[in-house]
Amino acid sequence: MVIAFFVDGIRYGLKGNSLFWIWILGLTTVALLGVNSYMGQLENGLIVTGMSDQVSWGIYISNFTYLVGVAAAAVMLVIPAYVFSRDDIQHVVLIGEGVAVAAVTMAMLFVIADLGQPIRMWHMLPVIGRFNLPQSLLAWDVLVLSGYLFLNITIPMYMLYQRYQGKEPDWRIYFPGVMLSIFWAISIHTVTAFLFSSNIARPFWHTAVLGPRFLASAFCSGPALIILALQILERLTLLKVRQSIYDSLAVITTTALQITLFLIGVEFFTEFYASTEHTLSAQFLFFGLGGNNTLVPWIWTSIGLNTIAVVILTLHPLRRQRKLLNIALPMLIVGVWIDKGMGLIIPGFIPTTMGEVFQYEPTATEIQVSLGITAVGLLIFTLAAKIGIAIEMGVVNSAGREQGLTHR
Repeated sequence: MVIAFFVDGIRYGLKGNSLFWIWILGLTTVALLGVNSYMGQLENGLIVTGMSDQVSWGIYISNFTYLVGVAAAAVMLVIPAYVFSRDDIQHVVLIGEGVAVAAVTMAMLFVIADLGQPIRMWHMLPVIGRFNLPQSLLAWDVLVLSGYLFLNITIPMYMLYQRYQGKEPDWRIYFPGVMLSIFWAISIHTVTAFLFSSNIARPFWHTAVLGPRFLASAFCSGPALIILALQILERLTLLKVRQSIYDSLAVITTTALQITLFLIGVEFFTEFYASTEHTLSAQFLFFGLGGNNTLVPWIWTSIGLNTIAVVILTLHPLRRQRKLLNIALPMLIVGVWIDKGMGLIIPGFIPTTMGEVFQYEPTATEIQVSLGITAVGLLIFTLAAKIGIAIEMGVVNSAGREQGLTHR
């Protein structure tokens, strides 16, 4: 029966109209181009990237940081669905977990791309390498990300398998895992924040507010992506999403964005009210330093996008208009990505401990590899959502298989 479950799911996942196959082939092409660029990076080394000894993290770690937050945001569906027994949200909670699986996978791939040589991963493997627990925060990050990925694969897999057999999932089996995943979701982004804030030699990151700021930004950008994904799936599949779900996610997004902007304002005040040498990184980000102002347009674009988005989302009559909501959400997503990416990673390295100011811009190789990894994540989410929705809606089930009606 288990084999039939996987076989039927894969068969259905690979069925589709011309639009579906254009999408799949397009993503596959982008992914293969990314692999090609990555092979060039493996051959020539990280010299083909814009990173250097002075700025050793770039767009790869920027995307990693952002995607860990997106993955953690799945908890915004899990909590109301299972803790508060929201029946409407229970019908779409697997979509959130699909987003989490795709996001964690992409995050891990970005770390591998940033390593330069993937063989270096053996240092992180228990027994073979030195895991260095509990003192290594990187080891904790590997642990929490792997555990979160495991939870978001196994729990939905069990529930879908029960649906496939026409049975109701036993809450005594999955509920403990659900509760664990809630705390685990918060831990993955908290540990990621600690990776930065524990660097005492980088005053731009060394702040206690970084953890709350990471969680707040995650809980606005993640639900925003889920809202957009639900709208697309509702249009292209059998999935039906109640307005109450959109309303709840929109309120969560709004509140989290308000908190995010407040925390950014707190950081801005702290940095500039009584300026010290530790203010130089923030000065480089917001106003430029020594004639170098590469990031200034980035961060003010982010603040502008997030400000417009929060106005639309805060005013209830505007937020209730689907067109305006769909304008605000992409603005929020891009704004938060800039803030947690280029606006966080790069300034932490500038100025260097020697007082040097180095510019960083992603190269074509980094952009192509990043697009390739993004395409892989979209492929994972597309197939997972297609198969999951079909099983949830009863289109794919064991009875249909026996009657020859599995793929109607």
